[in-house]
Amino acid sequence: MPMTADARDLTMLARCIELSRYATTQGENPFACIICEDSEVVAEATTRAARDGDVTRHAELLAISEAQSKLKTKNLSNCTLYSNVEPCAMCAYCIRETKIRRVVYSIPSPVMGGLSKWNILKDAGICDALPELFERPPEVVGGVMETEAERVWREWHPLDWAFLRYRHAIGSDAPIRPRWSWQRLFPWSG
Repeated sequence: MPMTADARDLTMLARCIELSRYATTQGENPFACIICEDSEVVAEATTRAARDGDVTRHAELLAISEAQSKLKTKNLSNCTLYSNVEPCAMCAYCIRETKIRRVVYSIPSPVMGGLSKWNILKDAGICDALPELFERPPEVVGGVMETEAERVWREWHPLDWAFLRYRHAIGSDAPIRPRWSWQRLFPWSG
């Protein structure tokens, strides 16, 4: 199974990045998501947290809900989810529970990411412990069109973007360096 982006992935992510630009015109942060079944777009969404006054209105969750409604099933195992930013932990659980086959994203999120920080998207232990709810982990391809996705964030709010980068909260060159750990406090315990 390939772990790289193909031409369809690039097309869908370009569309997703433009949707994230549209989100900013609606007073939202630049988050967007597209779900496809084979080559057909099933759902598109931008975040609606500010407009709806509801922190759970992430683009991924809205797109998943729309896809389930259109396909009349909670099982999205024939689908690929595209996001301009790595899905967070909350969205990653929903991705796993709906059995989405592939996840393709642009910008990593090492502070909140459902893969790079919390490893929910690739954790095989979830399906081992709860096989009734979770199947195998999805194929995940990250960092695709990262420069283009970052441009939307920089253009939207250059100071916010600089702050996120300074705090190592977003982007592939933003490694997490914990301020403390039990091993640093108690090196003999590890």
